[in-house]
Amino acid sequence: MGMPGGQELLIILAIVVLLFGAKKIPELAKGLGKGIKNFKAEMKNDDEEIKTASTEAPKKVESEKESTEKETPKTTEQA
Repeated sequence: MGMPGGQELLIILAIVVLLFGAKKIPELAKGLGKGIKNFKAEMKNDDEEIKTASTEAPKKVESEKESTEKETPKTTEQA
C-alpha cells in the first residue's frame, strides 16, 4: 500500500468538504498550523531545558562531594 492516487485524493477531499463544509476547511488548516507551530516551540524549549540541566548537573555533584568530604569519617569505634 503506497500513497493514494489522484482519484483517491479527490474522494477524500470530497468527504472532507461534505463533513466540514467549505468555510470550515481554512479554519481547520489554520488551527492545525498553529498546533504544529506550538508543538515545535515546546520541543525546542524542552531541548534547551535538557541542555541547561546537563550543564548544571555536574556542578551539583561536585558540591555534594565537597559537603560529604567535610564530614568527619566514622571509625569502627564510633559505630
